[in-house]
Amino acid sequence: MQVKTIALTVVLLVTPRLLHAQFDFKLAEHDVQVHSFFSEGFAYTNQNNYLTMNTSDGSPFTDFGFNVSTHLTDKLRVGAQLYDRDIGHLQEWHPDLDWAVVDYRIRDWLGVRGGKVKTALGLYNQTQDQESLHTWALLPQSVYPLDLRSRNLAHTGLDLYGHIARHRAGSLDYTIYAGIRPNDTRDGIYYGWASMGYPNTAFKGRMEGTDLRWNTPLSGLMLGGSYADIDDKYKFIDMVNGPVPVAGTLDSTSMFIAAEYGEYTRGRWGFDAENRRNMAKYWQIDPDPGQTDAWWYSDRGAFGSVVYQLSKRIEIGTYHSRYHFDHPTIPDPTTHYIHDQTMTLHLTLTRYCGVKVEGHIMHGTGDVWSSHGFYAVNNPQGLRPWTEMLVLRIGYSL
Repeated sequence: MQVKTIALTVVLLVTPRLLHAQFDFKLAEHDVQVHSFFSEGFAYTNQNNYLTMNTSDGSPFTDFGFNVSTHLTDKLRVGAQLYDRDIGHLQEWHPDLDWAVVDYRIRDWLGVRGGKVKTALGLYNQTQDQESLHTWALLPQSVYPLDLRSRNLAHTGLDLYGHIARHRAGSLDYTIYAGIRPNDTRDGIYYGWASMGYPNTAFKGRMEGTDLRWNTPLSGLMLGGSYADIDDKYKFIDMVNGPVPVAGTLDSTSMFIAAEYGEYTRGRWGFDAENRRNMAKYWQIDPDPGQTDAWWYSDRGAFGSVVYQLSKRIEIGTYHSRYHFDHPTIPDPTTHYIHDQTMTLHLTLTRYCGVKVEGHIMHGTGDVWSSHGFYAVNNPQGLRPWTEMLVLRIGYSL
């Protein structure tokens, strides 16, 4: 595994330059742009394995991707991005089409895009794959968990969007969307359910929502809000309750995601914050013995961060991230939340390359159903309430 990781790192270090040098080209008089990125990371914890990795012994993780886009006319753009990663038992080198869009900008205040579109949801959702844009080696996991990355990243459907300038009142960016949610069979939900004896066999879901961002008259201050209405349907096998496996379904009747967020930059300082709420009421149906149960799922995530730019190439930052699972399965005071205090040093080595050194002190481990980093199957010795983690990450982008 180590040899493969080193070899892949070398290849990916060279590939972006080759892509940039050879594959930005003209096609039928249209400029075609190819961009690529990769990051190689290493995580070590003093106890509790994290994100399905063997972090108590130290574990590498990798992600990379490339995208292609072009303007067919001044108003019409097309593009797509391929993405892959290897983080413990997540994805394990199974490439995915992150997004693929046709975008037509009619006016500044009205545009339409369709295909597999990045979902406008919260502060970082549309940029979470652009590692070089963020100070952090790991985004706040209370709101942007790596094991659930693909759940809300994009939807297959249609967006209406636009930018409305209000002069003294600032400006407003809006997005209204509707589509089908992605089905990632290698994410934390599939992994967590299977490890507990309830493997998923199928998933489908829809989502409609809106996102509003107000660029206020106060220079550097942006405030926003998102809301998504969601319908999820799961099929699974119950291998725990009863002498033989039983097929079951889990259907949501009312589910939503709501987020409030903001960012403020002044001089060398940057401040970000977001509050996220997820709630769903599911109906669980097991044909044998014909039982129907209502099952509530709700959780909350929030973070606040501060970043200071020491120089052109050095910045430091900290965030406090809080995740709460509202209906814990086990009545243990440390199993329904994760509080994470993080400190980060970000070094920009070149225009294309950066290094991040990050420390985490986490209290709590979430819940067996929460899929937020900690899994009982990866911690057979039992989960402990405190976790200290060091993350190193080098990123390269063009």
